[in-house]
Amino acid sequence: MSQNINDADFYETGYCYTLSLISGKYKPIILYCLMEYEPVRFNAMRRYLKNVADKTLSQNLKELEADDLIIRTVYPQIPPKVEYSLTERGHSLVKVLDKLCDWGNENREPHR
Repeated sequence: MSQNINDADFYETGYCYTLSLISGKYKPIILYCLMEYEPVRFNAMRRYLKNVADKTLSQNLKELEADDLIIRTVYPQIPPKVEYSLTERGHSLVKVLDKLCDWGNENREPHR
């Protein structure tokens, strides 16, 4: 049965919700980094992302933590040690990111 677009609300879809969690320039890259290398420390993440400002990285990490996609673990030592890793919910989202990666590998143009 075909739906009527006049009755549709994109903002109520699961697709919109998923995009809201991973939207932005750095969140998908942070999740990909953790998928490949977890746990990851802040400075290692900053080097991985190259030109990201500390404030921007910190804000993105806080948002991902608030959305229960990553865990921030603080070790009580001097100097302080903080590591980031994926939550169970974050690992379930990796399946979606894996599909994006597969599509990119299958469809990207060869380097010229």
